[in-house]
Amino acid sequence: MKTLVKITLLLAIAAVAATAPANAPAAVSCHNINAKGIGQDNGDLTTIAQIIGGGLLQGTTAAAFTPTGFIFPDFFFTGTITFTTNNGTLTAALTGSLNVVTGEFTATTTGMSGTGQLAGVTGQLTFSGVEDLSTLVFTEGVTGEICVDLAP
Repeated sequence: MKTLVKITLLLAIAAVAATAPANAPAAVSCHNINAKGIGQDNGDLTTIAQIIGGGLLQGTTAAAFTPTGFIFPDFFFTGTITFTTNNGTLTAALTGSLNVVTGEFTATTTGMSGTGQLAGVTGQLTFSGVEDLSTLVFTEGVTGEICVDLAP
C-alpha cells in the first residue's frame, strides 16, 4: 500500500511539473513617450541632442543621416539615431524630411533595438521640430510608445 501511495504521489508531482510553464512570461510594459530635445546639427549629416522628460529615453542622442532625395524645399533622408540613457541604449532606424526654407523637420522610426534594460524594445517614435538654419541648433518633440521588459 505504501508503494502505491508513493507512486500516486510521484505521478501527481510529475503531472503538476509537466503543466507548469518552463519560464515565467515576460513582464513587457508599454510606455508613452512625450519628450523634448535640444540639439546641434554638426553640419556633416550628424546631430547630437539632450532629451529631457523622456522617461526611459531621457539622456542623449546621436544621429547620422543619408540623403535620399530633394524636392524643393524638402530634403529627404534616412538614418539611425541612438539614445544613450541610464537604462541602456536604444538604436532606431528612421526616415524623414527637413524643409530647407523654414527649418521644420519630421522623422519616424522604422525599427528599433536596444541594450541593457532596453533590450528587446519595440515601438515607434516620431520626431518633429525646427532647426535654426543659421546656427544649426534645433528643438524637437519626441513622441510615441515603446514596449520593453523591465524585469531584472
